[in-house]
Amino acid sequence: MGAPGVGKGTQARAISLKYGIPTISTGDMLRSAMESQTPIGCEAKKFVERGDLVPDHVIIGVVEERLTCQDAVGGFLLDGFPRTLAQAEALDMLLRDKGLALDAAVAIEVPDQVIVDRLGGRLTCGSCGMVYGADSGLNEGDSCGNCGEPLAIRSDDTPDAIRHRLAVYRKSTEPLVDYYRGKGILKIIDGDRSRDAVAASIEAALSG
Repeated sequence: MGAPGVGKGTQARAISLKYGIPTISTGDMLRSAMESQTPIGCEAKKFVERGDLVPDHVIIGVVEERLTCQDAVGGFLLDGFPRTLAQAEALDMLLRDKGLALDAAVAIEVPDQVIVDRLGGRLTCGSCGMVYGADSGLNEGDSCGNCGEPLAIRSDDTPDAIRHRLAVYRKSTEPLVDYYRGKGILKIIDGDRSRDAVAASIEAALSG
């Protein structure tokens, strides 16, 4: 968990590799649906481009379908879900029906101004979803190192959209910190450090 731009995707990939489990990213799944212009993708697009949260019924349906895949049988990492208390409660019910429960909820915390600076300079590959930070030395239109497609600034990474996304997060998603603290599985991580330092803290928290 964490506000947009705290590094959830980067750290999720590292955890996924370490534990050999898939990262279930609702953001990636929704972007794929939008590019394919599927019904769920078209419904989600109008919310994403405004920086608003995609409605619960859309997200929950996507996640439930994904958890039925074979690669998730041995465990999984959720990135970008849940984002609201209603989603968290729906996830608890979904997992309970499967005889499962979350082991931990990792919350990465970064000051708002640092987030604005990070997101305002990042580039995204519209083809494979790779994200390059402001310190990558790349420019809009440069080629993605993963697939070779041109990089671009996402429509929800403009300054106004970033501020709106942060406001939405504070109102709708931040209450999840208390929700998972109450369940005794919350791990708070300082994300205003190097990627390696943050990764080491997460590994220690999950191993403790």
